[in-house]
Amino acid sequence: MTSASITFKGQTYGFNPLEPLDISMPLHDRQPQPECFWAEPVAFETIVAGNFVGSVAEGGSTNYKRIHLTPHGNGTHTECYGHIAADASATIYNCLKRYLFVAKLITVAPQELENGDRVIVLEDVERHLLENTPEAVILRTLPNTAEKLTRHYSGTNPPYLDHRLAALLAEKGVEHLLLDLPSVDREQDEGKLLAHRAFWQYPHNTRTGATITELIYVPDAIEDGLYLLNLQLISLQLDASPSKPTLYRLNPH
Repeated sequence: MTSASITFKGQTYGFNPLEPLDISMPLHDRQPQPECFWAEPVAFETIVAGNFVGSVAEGGSTNYKRIHLTPHGNGTHTECYGHIAADASATIYNCLKRYLFVAKLITVAPQELENGDRVIVLEDVERHLLENTPEAVILRTLPNTAEKLTRHYSGTNPPYLDHRLAALLAEKGVEHLLLDLPSVDREQDEGKLLAHRAFWQYPHNTRTGATITELIYVPDAIEDGLYLLNLQLISLQLDASPSKPTLYRLNPH
């Protein structure tokens, strides 16, 4: 199957299911990779039980490993409002029940504030959403280099979102926000989490099905525009999961 179509807000689009565009970051065993919020590096541990060794390279019959990772601190991950709520049922497994969405990719440069913070401001994104607001918005920040695949963000005060932009996206009905930064909020903000709260409209009008995906990587070869987003994750009863967002270019019929 080399062609398929979807209809969104009265417009039909075609796409090629055989041409996926992966915008996730791969996780490696103790190799250079992104890290934020002081998370320990990802590690793959060979399981040993009696005479059994879970490594073919070490003489075992099969590879059998344990993974040590922190979803919020290691690589691409998708989170629900449970990230800032005490509700035990607020898990990514319970909140995300659809996986295909019409998404718009927008490239934007953070603006430097007087205090030195670099922020993605409302005005630079709003103009891209004047017509046919998509179900998901993907933000690629400049400069966009391959260094994002290995950057250690902890203690560097990375760029973040103006909480007014997060509120605007919620007001327009954008259900899923994806970006190539460690967080939509400032690294150290005294626990205010203004952008998280604004996007989820928590706690008074909580958008329980909305998600935020952080630490994606969108290569320059992928052009701004409309895509079909396949938001893949692990079935975890946790507020967040490692994820593999994949895009398919949409072409209007």
